[in-house]
Amino acid sequence: MYDAPDWRRDGDTIRRTVVAADFRTAIAIVNEIAEQAEALNHHPDIDIRWRTLHLALTTHDAGGLTELDYRLAARIDAIVADHQTQTL
Repeated sequence: MYDAPDWRRDGDTIRRTVVAADFRTAIAIVNEIAEQAEALNHHPDIDIRWRTLHLALTTHDAGGLTELDYRLAARIDAIVADHQTQTL
């Protein structure tokens, strides 16, 4: 299972907040996450506030965290790193 150091556990969910350089970059990150989510057929909760993204992963039909959550977290981490954003 992926070690998700930038994510924090909150019950049956892992969460991460990132701050993009600007709104356009935040939307680009969301678009790339959407592509990966579709490829995995596993979709995060995303809350966008200007350039701040609040991300949450859980597997609702499994009632908690699964390998898919950690696999998507790794892909999100790579996307965020490509855009050199800050983690809060």
